[in-house]
Amino acid sequence: MILVTGATGNIGSALLKELHACGAGPLRGLTRDAARATFPEGVEAVEGDLAVSASLKPALEGARALFLVSRLGPDADILEAARQAGVEHVVLVSSITAETHPHLGPAGENLAVEQLLKESGMAWTILRPTQFASNALMWAASVREHEAVRAPYADTALPTIHPADIAAVARVALTEPGHQGRTYALTGPEPVTARRQIEAIAAALGREVPFAEISRGEAHGQMAAVFGAEAADAVLDVMGGDVNVGLLAVRDTVAQVTGAPARTFGQWAAENAAAFR
Repeated sequence: MILVTGATGNIGSALLKELHACGAGPLRGLTRDAARATFPEGVEAVEGDLAVSASLKPALEGARALFLVSRLGPDADILEAARQAGVEHVVLVSSITAETHPHLGPAGENLAVEQLLKESGMAWTILRPTQFASNALMWAASVREHEAVRAPYADTALPTIHPADIAAVARVALTEPGHQGRTYALTGPEPVTARRQIEAIAAALGREVPFAEISRGEAHGQMAAVFGAEAADAVLDVMGGDVNVGLLAVRDTVAQVTGAPARTFGQWAAENAAAFR
C-alpha cells in the first residue's frame, strides 16, 4: 500500500494518476474531505489532516510507503506515526533552497525535516524541487479580471518545474529500486523569467496579458500581509533578490530518473489556461 498525502494538490493528484497508470498496486489518497475527492478508480480515499497527526492513523494502517510534502504539519509527529505504523519508505518533497540557501528560515526548516527522516530508521528519498510552475496561479485573479500582473524581478530567469515532473520522479522512487537514500535536485528544462511566464500564459489564452514590474518593497508589503515579514523576505530572495549559481542551474535529474524530458512552463500554461480565463 502506498499512501499519498496532499492527494488533491498539484503534486499529489498527479502522483496518484501516475501510480494508478503504472499499476503500482494498492493506493490510498489522504484528503480532508473524502466525499469530494475525485481519485482514479480503485484508489482508496481516506480522511485525515496533516496538521493533526493523530488523524493520520487510519490512513497509515497497512501502508508500506509514504509520499509526504514537508512543512504542511508537525513533521516530527507525522514521521513518528509513519514509523510506528510500519512504513518502510518515505519520499519527501523538500526544496532546492535546502542546498542553495540553507541560511534562510524556510530552507533551514526543510533541512531539519530531512534530517528527521534520515534519523527515523525508515528508508528515504528526498526531492528538492525549484520554483513550481503552479506558483503562477497567484496571478490568476488579475489575469481573469484583465488587470496587469504585477511582480518583482521580472527578468530573473529560474528553471521553474512543472509539478507533474515532481510527481513523475516520486512515482519512480516509490515503485522502482535504486532510489532509496538518494537526494534529487529537480528543475525544469530551461530558465524562464516572470515576464516570459506571462507571455506563455497570454499565448495559451490567445490574448494579451499586461505586465508591470514592481519593486521589492512593494512586493514585500503584499507578501508580508499573507506570510509574515521573514517568510516574505525569504521568498523574495529566491525570486531574484539573492540568487546564486545553484538556484539558477538547470538540472537534468527529471530526464535521468524518469526517462522523459522535463516539461516546459509553456506546457504547464497550456494545460492550465482555464484557471486564467
